[in-house]
Amino acid sequence: MSAVLFTPLRLRELEFRNRIFVSPMCQYSAVDGVPNEWHFVHLGSRAVGGAALVMVEATAVTAEGRISPYDTGIWSDAQRDAFAPIARFIKEQGAVPAIQLAHAGRKASTDRPWLGGGPLPPEQGGWQPIAPSAVPFSPKHPVPREMTKADIDDVIAAFEAAARRALEAGFEVIELHAAHGYLLHQFLSPLANRRRDDYGGSLENRMRLTLEVARVLRAAWPARLPVFARISATDWVPGGWDLEQSIALGRALKTIGIDLIDCSSGGMVPDANVPAGPGYQVPFAQALRREAEIATAAVGLITEPFQAEQIVATAQADAVFLARELLRDPYWPLRAAGRLGADIGYFPAQYLRARP
Repeated sequence: MSAVLFTPLRLRELEFRNRIFVSPMCQYSAVDGVPNEWHFVHLGSRAVGGAALVMVEATAVTAEGRISPYDTGIWSDAQRDAFAPIARFIKEQGAVPAIQLAHAGRKASTDRPWLGGGPLPPEQGGWQPIAPSAVPFSPKHPVPREMTKADIDDVIAAFEAAARRALEAGFEVIELHAAHGYLLHQFLSPLANRRRDDYGGSLENRMRLTLEVARVLRAAWPARLPVFARISATDWVPGGWDLEQSIALGRALKTIGIDLIDCSSGGMVPDANVPAGPGYQVPFAQALRREAEIATAAVGLITEPFQAEQIVATAQADAVFLARELLRDPYWPLRAAGRLGADIGYFPAQYLRARP
């Protein structure tokens, strides 16, 4: 039996050993943005488990861009140096080390999810978030400070510096985070962007910051290595960001040189009616792939090997990102290969006695 899921994927000069990618998942376990032993074991075990790409959680390009005070960051050399052994270990296991570069915008300064995830005031280690407009995420969240043009320029420069540090740390893929209601998505969506300057109003203006950041990332990243972008293909709210606008963004990102769109959805408002179910976001990946003519990855409630195989075998997406399923089972790719009858050559030698 030939499983498309376990065929290599090539983007630019980088080859991925299969089509299974580890989705970026925040661990809320860093101190001052510096990754530690938890991140090493968490990420390293997924590389041992057979995934083709292991992506670090949403990693902030500035301190105020963290979702929580416990997120990883890459605005300092100390953070870069702490990431280096993690990236090296991932690569040694045959996987591609990747990192998602992010800024949380108005959704910054929150507590750990298992402590409620609510906004943190300054006296509890929080800070005032920034955003395209002074519109809070919810009535419980603080009103963010509306960004000036100088703030926008600083954010662009921070993304560029983060990309350079990521390369120095040994990562081979960077992903621009423009999804889930975080800063770049806030600029894209009219639900959060009420600006009247060159960064608000029309679709062209609302896309401006995301495209400017994409350009500096592509310029800072070696031409031989790919750059991804994660987007929310829809806000799931009438009058918000939607698939049609996402396709326009995808076409623009392709022109800049972005290599793959990681297709998620939602996160802009807390009360969106999201019809979550197995593979519910796959149609977005399929539409972007077809209409924008760019490689895509599907994500969201992909849990079964035959489900993942069908997605890539029928060209709905070029790869799949798994999140919670890989938290439950870091070795899902190895198990999936057995289920699909794929003959892979990267079963860890230390684990061969357990090979089915």
